[in-house]
Amino acid sequence: MLLESYKIASHNDSLLKGHENKLAFTRSEIAGTEEIIQKLVDFQIAIPSWALGTGGTRFGRFAGGGEPRSLEEKIEDVGLLHALNKASGAISLHIPWDIPTDPKAIRTLAAQHGLKFDAVNSNTFQDQADQEYTYKFGSLQNVNKAIRKQAIDHNIEVIKHGIELGSDSLTVWLSDGSCFPGQLNFRKAYQNTLESLQEIYAALPDDWKIFVEYKAFEPNFYSMTVGDWGQSLSYARKLGDKAYTLVDLGHHLPNANIEQIVSLLLMEEKLGGFHFNDSKYGDDDLTAGSVKPYQLFLIFNELVEGMDARGMNHAKDLGWMIDASHNVKDPLEDLLQSVEAIMIAYAQALSVDRKALEDAQENNDVVRAQEILQNAFRTDVRAIVAEARLRAGAALNPVALYRELKVRENLIAERGLKTVSTGL
Repeated sequence: MLLESYKIASHNDSLLKGHENKLAFTRSEIAGTEEIIQKLVDFQIAIPSWALGTGGTRFGRFAGGGEPRSLEEKIEDVGLLHALNKASGAISLHIPWDIPTDPKAIRTLAAQHGLKFDAVNSNTFQDQADQEYTYKFGSLQNVNKAIRKQAIDHNIEVIKHGIELGSDSLTVWLSDGSCFPGQLNFRKAYQNTLESLQEIYAALPDDWKIFVEYKAFEPNFYSMTVGDWGQSLSYARKLGDKAYTLVDLGHHLPNANIEQIVSLLLMEEKLGGFHFNDSKYGDDDLTAGSVKPYQLFLIFNELVEGMDARGMNHAKDLGWMIDASHNVKDPLEDLLQSVEAIMIAYAQALSVDRKALEDAQENNDVVRAQEILQNAFRTDVRAIVAEARLRAGAALNPVALYRELKVRENLIAERGLKTVSTGL
């Protein structure tokens, strides 16, 4: 479904006066708004191809209709999101769910929607119908060398697909681990995984990166072979300069200080990127900022400080992507909400008075430091985020316009009520 620019313009005209009033007030509250707005315009968050359909749990899935039935339709849906917010200018594919049959045509279609291809993702956590060996007891860690080779070959195939599409990074997430004590030799599992990753690393083009994702638990509940940021960092250091740690906000044990993890990984020059979501109990994959918005702000506070300390480009030097699942929401509405929450947290972090915060820290003024951060968090920056969208040619209120245009109803009419997207 294409979104004509005149519909966005008409929507914006109806909201413009109120927006300008809010923006004028926000400018009086926050210094340097022009610089913040430009950084927001430049900032893009990749949309994963697997998040465009209704998600679910082990207990059920309630499809909402109109889900994309092909890679082409997934690109069209991300293109629609990008037209609405101009902040979703990339799509991340999961292989083998999204293997392009005609890479040139797929790249052309993506370009027509203003999209590029973000990191490509391998899948050795599920068995595919045509594969020879099972991953029931692990993939890159497996005691069976033939199974490890199968998983290695798959990752190398994913790299080749990524090259065809113009991607420049590979994300590896492993479900490898153990469910019971004694099931696994931890040291041998680490060594097998490292050797497997080294073969994959050797297949990377010179200008590519590999992101090693970690997760504290699930589907294995006694041990995970890449279970935390320290294990991921250990692999990344041993692999080389093109290897980095990827942080998924839901992949930690409860109460983990993710903002400190982010700061230290940046300091070590081994933070590769993010999978954004939110959680209450574990890897809930909820809408970003829906449960812990202050934590999301604190993470961005460390990101802005750390990237600026290293002279990094906020928009280009790290990988930014959403990784969420939607069982009770329209997935497209949910993704619009996640992007909005991320942009708000980023804008809040950009508004922090860095000099005042550093002074408070150097003088052990705990109260002042807290006040500086909480004042930035409690200041409403939504008008600044909306202004960035307006200048980029997007909608002032993407969710409202999405509903006004009855996008989901139109998608159901076009694709049917019983469609189920692949990759979930």
